[in-house]
Amino acid sequence: MSLVLGLDSGGTKTVLALADQNGEVTVLRHGPGLDPSTGRDWAEDLKILLATDGQGLEGAVLGLPFHDEVERYSREQAAVASTLIPGRTLVQNDVRIAFDGALAGGAGVLALAGTGSMAWASLNGPDDPHIRVGGWGDAFGDEGSAFWIGREALAIVSRHLDGRISAPEFCDGILGAIGVGSEALLGWCYAVENRRVEFARLAVTVSALAERGDPSAQSLLQAAADQLAAQVLAAWQQTTSAAPLCWSYAGGVLSSEPMRRLMAEKLGSDPVPPRLPPVGGALLRAAALAGWTTDDAWIDRLSKSLRLTSANDDLQQ
Repeated sequence: MSLVLGLDSGGTKTVLALADQNGEVTVLRHGPGLDPSTGRDWAEDLKILLATDGQGLEGAVLGLPFHDEVERYSREQAAVASTLIPGRTLVQNDVRIAFDGALAGGAGVLALAGTGSMAWASLNGPDDPHIRVGGWGDAFGDEGSAFWIGREALAIVSRHLDGRISAPEFCDGILGAIGVGSEALLGWCYAVENRRVEFARLAVTVSALAERGDPSAQSLLQAAADQLAAQVLAAWQQTTSAAPLCWSYAGGVLSSEPMRRLMAEKLGSDPVPPRLPPVGGALLRAAALAGWTTDDAWIDRLSKSLRLTSANDDLQQ
């Protein structure tokens, strides 16, 4: 059987899928994030996740964090990928494959807000450039991301504990999610193995607090939406297109309908639902790499198969 492989990895998790020429998903696997900056042996994690003999594999596209952003990481990622998956293998930035999936060949901007954040824009013609805005990492960027929301949430907690502001319900909610008292907060922060991931997990709590009407949480999510919308506008302006903005989304933060609504208010237009998830974008690029026909019907079959396979996978876990 002829197959292609697609992989989407961010700061928190990885999804790998195999699909055939009919656009049917034959394998779906999950694993830890393959972030090369965390100190984990990401190459060994990838080797375990692949766990396939590669028979019938005609193309593979891996969307990996930091690719084309940090030169030494990019070289290592390309070398590891070519060793583990000989043949037609392409390593891309994880946001690029999310863009490919969401817009499936169309022009526009992808707003990605997962553990990190970035906007990716292109008119998507053969010679059109691809423009990235944001994605500067957690040290001084990633505004609007789950990590950024978590970090800002902890800053609100610290100010409340100092008596600089009053946010008792917000403080109790965040400390409850972490599972520590105020006296142990700083110790928790510096003891966690992966601060980026642990901070990012707090975004779910902030969203829940906002839905319950907590003003601090609502204000924080508005600030996150403002940051993400600014990335989208900056990216679209750099395409120099006179067409109305077309934007789509990916990542856990923007899986929230209230967050998308906040962005839509800022941008003046509703988002286009993504045609494929990021791993679907990797499969689409891999199919093109293999020389397969990837028309609208193939994309629709792949989308349906990914939804069904993901749903079955969720039921089995």
